[in-house]
Amino acid sequence: MNIPPKLIDGAKVLEWAWSGNMPFGVIKYSDSNEVAAEIYGLAICQYKDSKIIYRFSCNKNWETEQDSDYSSIEEAKNNLPEQYKIVPATWVKYE
Repeated sequence: MNIPPKLIDGAKVLEWAWSGNMPFGVIKYSDSNEVAAEIYGLAICQYKDSKIIYRFSCNKNWETEQDSDYSSIEEAKNNLPEQYKIVPATWVKYE
């Protein structure tokens, strides 16, 4: 299992999921069917002094490839795009 850093793009990691040997899914270039990035890590994060929750979709190195903002942790988990459901996400609270 690949544990994320405490901060991703300056936001504190609250919960995370790692896909293992196979990615959760991929991001494709908008103008083609070519893969732009493989997503192995999902992180629920929050910036200091902000109420907004972010879900970061990350590559194998926990570098953010895509993000979305939500009003709650549950909303961020429940609105996982179909493209990231190749491997089921098992969420872990960051210790």
